[in-house]
Amino acid sequence: MFKISRRGLTAALAVSLLVPGVARAADPVKEIRVDWATYNPVSMVLKDKGLLEKEFEKDGIKVRWVQSAGSNKALEFLNAGSIDFGSTAGSAALVARINGNPIKSIYVYSQPEWTALVTAKDSRITKIEDLKGQRVAVTRGTDPHIFLVRALQSVGLSEKDIKPVLLQHADGATALKRGDVQAWAGLDPMMAAAEVEDGARLFYRNKDANTWGILNVREQFLKDHPDLVQRVLKVYEEARRFSLANYDEEKKIFISVTKLPDVVADKQLKERTDLTHSKIGAPQRASILAAGLALQQAGVIAANVDVKATLDSLIDESVPLTN
Repeated sequence: MFKISRRGLTAALAVSLLVPGVARAADPVKEIRVDWATYNPVSMVLKDKGLLEKEFEKDGIKVRWVQSAGSNKALEFLNAGSIDFGSTAGSAALVARINGNPIKSIYVYSQPEWTALVTAKDSRITKIEDLKGQRVAVTRGTDPHIFLVRALQSVGLSEKDIKPVLLQHADGATALKRGDVQAWAGLDPMMAAAEVEDGARLFYRNKDANTWGILNVREQFLKDHPDLVQRVLKVYEEARRFSLANYDEEKKIFISVTKLPDVVADKQLKERTDLTHSKIGAPQRASILAAGLALQQAGVIAANVDVKATLDSLIDESVPLTN
């Protein structure tokens, strides 16, 4: 009978760990790391209600929450492996994937109008063309940045025609208020607060150029733990449905975190956030693809990139949504 010595067995195990293509089980998950963001109200409900903690308590899996200040931060965290699930705009996720960030887009948490071009109440800026030569606050790698690029492109301008001031969203709002910049590519809820509290004007709006609120997952995490990803989406869906059915509770949670007044919360949550979608489908694909092609035409994305193919590789519809 063929026998394997202890030394031989040890060597065989070592080879199985080192040789590419030799399958081995993924390590057990002890913690799931999820972001929350003020631009993703569903994530705030999810966190406040402890729904993920309840779902994974019986498995002994802990949930760690990390705040994302913008799509750029969520994507940095995903790329670094410091979170497993991150909230971004669809267009930001596409650009990140083009740049080599190994993520998959798996869920829609909102259809927002969360960005516009903003100026001070007494500013002479009234149209996109007025931005030429002006200082504009913007957060690179986010939907407001992409919105700004597309707006400039629509009137034959580019970022070279303005003076971009690179700031995180909240700092951009402060810079506009102080007069350090003449305009700002805004993001809610800071944008809504600037409108209500400071009289800031949204001088250029285009709802269709706001790409969808998308939940992304690290590609390796999805590959190793598709069952856990499905369970996270199930609970996300529970939080989204709760938010739709309980607006007052959603607003209460939002205000408890942001400390913003009711009128600001209503402007973002009631006027500019649609939570009736969840599955990534044709409308989301079309919106994100249009943004990608516009960025390519503007020279932000290299001409040799196949934007549609990258979008196809970004979106993963294999994880079913269950109630």
